[in-house]
Order: sequence, then C-alpha cells, then structure tokens
Amino acid sequence: MPRPFDLLVIGDANPDVVVGPVPRTPEFGQREQLVDTGRLLMGGSAAITACGAARLGLRVAFAGRVGDDAAGAFVRTALAGRGVDVSALATDPELPTPLTTVLTHGADRAILTAPGCLAATGPQDVPDRLLAGAQHVHAGSFFLMPRLARSLGEIFARARGHGAATSLDTNDDPGQRWNAELLGPVLKSTDFLLPNAAEARALAATLAPGSVEGAPEGTAEGDGPGIGPASAAAALARLGPLVVVKDGAAGAVAHDGEVLTRTPAVPADPVDTVGAGDSFDAGFIAAVLHGMDLPAALSFAAACGALSTRAHGGTAAQPTRDEARAAALTTRPGSHA
Repeated sequence: MPRPFDLLVIGDANPDVVVGPVPRTPEFGQREQLVDTGRLLMGGSAAITACGAARLGLRVAFAGRVGDDAAGAFVRTALAGRGVDVSALATDPELPTPLTTVLTHGADRAILTAPGCLAATGPQDVPDRLLAGAQHVHAGSFFLMPRLARSLGEIFARARGHGAATSLDTNDDPGQRWNAELLGPVLKSTDFLLPNAAEARALAATLAPGSVEGAPEGTAEGDGPGIGPASAAAALARLGPLVVVKDGAAGAVAHDGEVLTRTPAVPADPVDTVGAGDSFDAGFIAAVLHGMDLPAALSFAAACGALSTRAHGGTAAQPTRDEARAAALTTRPGSHA
C-alpha cells in the first residue's frame, strides 16, 4: 500500500530577516546605518529542506513547533504555500516562534537566532502516523533543539521499524561543543549524515578523534592541510551512516565506510547562499528516493544547492526536478576515489 508521504522533515521553521550587505563590524551607539536590502523570508534549515523537496515533486510533511503569533502564521502559510503538509506543525501556547536575522557581507554571513519555542520542540511533536506514513525521515538543526535531540535516536529507530530511511543534517552547534554523548547514539539509527565541510571537521574531531588526529596532508583522498572533508567523511562513516559532506565551490564528497565518492560543484554566480546546503539535502534525499546511484545523487544534490543561490533567501530559487537534472548534466558524474 503506498505511503501518503515520500518525506517527513522534523525540525526548525522560522522567518528569516535577511539584511545586507552590512559592514564587517556594525556600529553600536544608537547609530543608524543604511543597507541595500532587507527581506522577510522563509527560514529554518529543516523548513528550507522541506520546501526544496516539495519543489522537486516529493510529497512532504513537516513536524515541528511555532508560536501562537504572527511569525508562526507566516511560517505556516509559507510552508503550505510551497506544498508542504503542515497538519503536524504544532502551535506553542506560550513561547514565541523562533526568529533569525541574517547579516550578509559578501559571500559571508552572520546568523543571529532567538530560539523561541525551539527548546520546547520534542518527541511529542512527531506523530507516529507520520513516521509510519513516510518513506524517508529527515531532521535538521540538531543542536538547536536539545529536547528533540535527546529523543531523535528513538524517533529514527521507530521510523526504520516502519521501513523508512533516515537522514540528519546537524547544522552548526552555537555552543561549539558538538556533544558526542548526545549525537553518538543517534548516528546508530541514521542512514545518511549530511554536514557541510566545517561541521564535518568539528564532528569528526569530537566523535572520532583517533581517526583524524595527525592525518597527513595531501593524502590519496586529496585532502589538504588539517582535517579535510574526505578524511572527516571517512572517520564519521565508521560510526555507521553514509556521510555526505557539502563543500561549497569544491563540490561534495561521500563516504560509505569503504569507498570515497566525489562530485564537482555546479557552476553558479550566487546572489545569496543562504539555505544552499539545505537545498542540497533536499536534492540528495529526492535522488535517493528516485533510485539514483550515489554518484548521480551527489551530482543532482550539488545542482540543487547551486541553483538555489540564484535569488535571495533559501526558497525563492529552489529548482524543479527537471532544472536540477539539466544542471547536473553540465558536470561530469561523481567519481570514486
């Protein structure tokens, strides 16, 4: 019997206020400064992934929490308008919707988040009917939701018990602790781990320090000085999941514990890179659900990430499946190393 959803996304959803370009150090002292642009956009790593997957034609449901406020209404309307099922998006009666301000400076950005009800998001917000009704379950922003993080291993195990695959994008840890005790058990029930290069290095140094300490420069994997994305992916893959590391203009690498696979980046002249990694996640999940092999899935995901940078915000330029397939064909297929 067909399941009602291809993908269930669990995690954060909030408005993004994107302002810039700003000076590297904004002035305080009550001084007003003018910038070129300011936009109110759909934000939250998990929410951007959900929107990207829906844009690619997947049937997507979202589980998470917003406040009983105008920001929460904005999120609910924005997700539903992009084809995401929000019947399981809970409304917190007391805490506000999270709010993120993104300050842009060239290709760089500073991200300031007021967490609101994120800390209250937990297993009670993930209905078993959705775990049983989705082919794939993805979670984002692991370190922003400690209550959910403590239960995510069990949630993923339940999803797997229903026959679903699982994936996790931890995103950044604002506390820079990269809690191995919290994350380690979750990886045992995670099929795909999807960090960016900086996150992969931090995760590997914390969860598998013996695997990366003293890693030589210029290894056969092609890493440069320090812990490169390939070395980090290999170290993390030994913990269980297939690891896919997003590396911006350098493309992406994947490691299954034995074999390294690479793909180059899809050429792009980015307007805004906010959410590109989340769109990559959506593309990779869609590729896996469509039965693509790993090299093709990496190329397709890289195309989704690159095309999403064509406009401001994380969702405005997310590609259709046909657009991503066409862009992926402009690069060589992913290669094994």
